[in-house]
Amino acid sequence: MAGTVEKKLAELGIALPTPASPVANYIPFVRVGALLFVSGQICLDAGGKLVAKGKLGNGVSLEDGQKAARACAVNVLAQVKAALGDLDKIKQVVRLGGFINSDPGFLDGPKVMNGASDLMVAALGDKGRHARTTVGVAVLPGDAAVEVEGIFEVG
Repeated sequence: MAGTVEKKLAELGIALPTPASPVANYIPFVRVGALLFVSGQICLDAGGKLVAKGKLGNGVSLEDGQKAARACAVNVLAQVKAALGDLDKIKQVVRLGGFINSDPGFLDGPKVMNGASDLMVAALGDKGRHARTTVGVAVLPGDAAVEVEGIFEVG
């Protein structure tokens, strides 16, 4: 039976996908005490296709970047569910890190990351408010437009 957070996600029209398997020598999450660290998740949709491919500011619009960041956040939550079995065990989203595949002149990376941040707050309320870092990068795996990682306090 779905918990409170998953019911909220369902109200938002979001079903958690099967979490992606690592593509290199790492694991998708590590729990250390009350902290859960989730490895970076690219912007795959439920079918495994990139929501946005390429560079923000050079072919990928701000709106598509925000959709990609939101998809990354959904994938981060899918990993949290795999780790904990229940998203209601999240006490707090501590930090999100966002990597934006950016043209050198693209300055709106933080606006792109709002797609991920807004989803966390919509799904978790005040527990979804978090510290954040957004970094423009030259390239991401598969030429994904966005990648997001997360740190969560869990029970």
